Amino acid sequence: MANRINNYIPQPQPIKPAQQKQQPKPNNAQTKGPSFADMLHQQAQKQQGVKLSAHAQKRLQQRDIVLGEADMAKINKAVQQAADKGAKDSLLLYGDMALIASVKNKTVVTAMDGQSMKDHVFTNIDSAVVIK
Repeated sequence: MANRINNYIPQPQPIKPAQQKQQPKPNNAQTKGPSFADMLHQQAQKQQGVKLSAHAQKRLQQRDIVLGEADMAKINKAVQQAADKGAKDSLLLYGDMALIASVKNKTVVTAMDGQSMKDHVFTNIDSAVVIK
C-alpha cells in the first residue's frame, strides 16, 4: 500500500478567477424618465435652427425661392410646434410654398412653389402645419 501512495501524483487544478462584485442595481427612482444627457441633448436640439438639406437647397434655387431670416424663424417655429405634438415628418404650408420637413432631424428635405404643387400627392407625412 505504501507503494501506491508514493506513486500518486496530484493533477494540477485550474485556477478560478476571482468573482467580481456585482454593482448594486440603481434605485427605481433614479431610472425613471430621461437621463441628464438625454435632456441636455434635447435642449441643445431645440436651440439649433432648422437646416436645409442639399436637395431642398437645390429645389429652392431651381424655383427661385429665397428664404430670409424671418422666413427661417417662422419655419423653425412651425417645426418646433410639430415636434411638440409628436410629429415625425411634416408638410409645412408657407405662403405659396410647400416644404417637407423631417421634424426629428430638424431638416427641410424638399421645397415646392405653388406651380410645382399642382397635381402632387404628399405621402409619408404624419402632420401638416400652416405657417402664417
